[in-house]
Amino acid sequence: MIRIHVVRNDNAHLYAAELEQYFRGRYRVYVLERGWKDLDRPDGREIDQFDTKEAVHLLAIENQQVVGGHRFNPSTGPTLISEIFPHLSLAPLVRSADVFETTRLWVAKEKRGRYAHPSVESLLLAGTMEFALALRLSKIRVVFETWWVPRFQSLGWKLHPLGLPQDINGLNCIAVTKDVTEAAWIETCLKRSVPGSVLVWNGTARPFYRLPELIPAVA
Repeated sequence: MIRIHVVRNDNAHLYAAELEQYFRGRYRVYVLERGWKDLDRPDGREIDQFDTKEAVHLLAIENQQVVGGHRFNPSTGPTLISEIFPHLSLAPLVRSADVFETTRLWVAKEKRGRYAHPSVESLLLAGTMEFALALRLSKIRVVFETWWVPRFQSLGWKLHPLGLPQDINGLNCIAVTKDVTEAAWIETCLKRSVPGSVLVWNGTARPFYRLPELIPAVA
């Protein structure tokens, strides 16, 4: 079964091989598939200035293989939007301990679509909201292509645009914040057939949190 592992600076030594797969997976998706040549590196890994000690990586792992993941950065430090795309926000960006930014969501090509039930994407989305609830965040900030907007809204996520959509490397993108709510986690689980908690806190402190009960039969 695919689980979503929380990897932070204090337990990264337990995930050395998996992090190597994770960064190479990001390279395959963002450099080889999407053609983002600015991210190209000779070692075949996609790593940037935001992969810091403060970053948290959620790794989707199946049978010791990383099949997807993404990154959290606290808004109190430098983030992709604050440093690279500040023009996507019409107002000054919030810097607060209860607001994190997510970037670099990816799923291995062979695991996309509805081949798995629940899908890797579904598990990552549920894990994202679970992680935010565990840390008692109020909002998640993200920049993504505008076609993501109805996808998140269909899962009950409340989105707040920070500015107008703009072209980034030929893609129509927008920066938004997403409210962190138990209702959004529940609806994501029910609509995407996620049976409950998906996070693994191996070698790192698990915050105390209790998720609400789901109905017995997940849709």
